Amino acid sequence: MGRIRQKYIKRSARALLERYPDKFSTDYGQNRQVLEGLASIESKPLKNKIAGYIATLLKQESEEG
Repeated sequence: MGRIRQKYIKRSARALLERYPDKFSTDYGQNRQVLEGLASIESKPLKNKIAGYIATLLKQESEEG
């Protein structure tokens, strides 16, 4: 069983991936750096959760295809 994330984190991550598909990767640290300059999210924990979920989504996508 995995960790359950809130709907607003999933929604934000998917919107960012849809808008900037080429900027993110499966690396959490790199995604954090991209979010620093890209999104106007003030909260550090929220940025970290979104960056982690984006990495998870991209890993799942690469396993499927």
